[in-house]
Amino acid sequence: MADITISIRDNGPYLIRGGATVTDAEGKTFETQEIIALCRCGHSGKKPFCDGTHKTEGFESAPRAEG
Repeated sequence: MADITISIRDNGPYLIRGGATVTDAEGKTFETQEIIALCRCGHSGKKPFCDGTHKTEGFESAPRAEG
């Protein structure tokens, strides 16, 4: 089984490494690569993937894990 990791970029996307599969609500699979950037700002024109729009939209979010 692949070792999949999800990292949250400050003011940017979720980065998923390890070859995860992304499916839509109907179970159809999106074409993906080894590293996937998923949109968090909601403004991407390539949803669910990030296209960098968060930079021009002024999206800010930098959550931190407790502990």
